[in-house]
Amino acid sequence: MLWIPITLLAAAFQTARNAFQRGLTGALSPLGATYTRFAFGFPFALLYAAFVFAHAGVPTPGASFFAWVTLGGIAQILGTVALMQLFRLRSFSTGIAFSKSEILQVALFGIFVLGDGVSPLAVLAIGVATAGLVLLSRDSSATSWREVATALSGPSALLGLATGAGYAVAAVSFRAASLSLGDPSFVVSAAATLVAAMGIQSVLMTGYLRWAEPGQIGVVFDVWQRSLLPGFTGAAASACWFSAMTIEIAAYVRMLGLIEVLFGYGVSIFAFRERPSRHEAWGTALLVMAIAALLWDRVG
Repeated sequence: MLWIPITLLAAAFQTARNAFQRGLTGALSPLGATYTRFAFGFPFALLYAAFVFAHAGVPTPGASFFAWVTLGGIAQILGTVALMQLFRLRSFSTGIAFSKSEILQVALFGIFVLGDGVSPLAVLAIGVATAGLVLLSRDSSATSWREVATALSGPSALLGLATGAGYAVAAVSFRAASLSLGDPSFVVSAAATLVAAMGIQSVLMTGYLRWAEPGQIGVVFDVWQRSLLPGFTGAAASACWFSAMTIEIAAYVRMLGLIEVLFGYGVSIFAFRERPSRHEAWGTALLVMAIAALLWDRVG
C-alpha cells in the first residue's frame, strides 16, 4: 500500500505547483507559465535521478521506453497549457475540478492500452466522483439543468476535458514507460521516466516557445526566483506520481489523486480568498465519498 502515501504526497506537491504557476500567469503567458515547470524542474529531476542511480544502479531503456515517454511528455504539456488557460476563466479550485475529468479517461486508456483491470467498486467510485465533478464545475449563475448543460458545454468545460485528456494520456504513457524498463525497483524506473520526460519536455517547450512567443523565454528568466518554486514542486510531484503509477495501475492512483481537489479548495479559500458555493460543497462531499470507497476497495 506504499502507493497511497506517495500519491497523497504527489497531490500536495501538485497543488503547490498549480498555485505557484497560477501566480505567474499575470507576468507570463499561459505557455510561459507552463514552461517554468519543465525548464526549472529539469535540474531538480537530474539531481534526484543522479542520487537514485548512484545508490540503486542505472537502468537500460529501449526504444519503447523513449516512445512512451515522448508521447506522455507531449500530452502533459498540452494538458498543462489547457489548465493555465482554464485558470483564466474560472477559480483555482474549479479549474482543478475540471481537470480531474481525467479519471474516466485514464481508466479507459489504461484498460485498452495496458490491460489494467478496474474493480466494480472502483467503477462505482469513479461514477460518484464524476457526479461530484459535475457539481463542482457547475456555473454558480446557472439555475436550471438546461443552463447547467449549457455551461458544461462551454469553453471552461471543453478546456477541462482537454486538460483531463492530456493528463490521462500522460499518466498511462508514463506508467507504460516505467513498466517497459522491467527494473525490480520502482524508484529506479520512476526516476528514469522522470528525468527522460522532463528533459524531452524542456527541449520541446524551449523550441516551441522561441518560435511561438519570441521574447517570452527572456521574461521567464527575468522572474526566475518565482519560477524556481513551480519547477521544484512540479518535479517533486512528477517523481511521486511516476513512483505511485509504477506500483499501482494509473486509474487508482489518479482517482486517489482527486484529493488534490480538496487541497485546491484549501488554497482557494485561504490563499486566494475565493468562497466555495453550496453546490461546490456538495461536489466536494461526493469526492470524499468516492475516495473513501476506493481506499476501502484497495485496502479493505
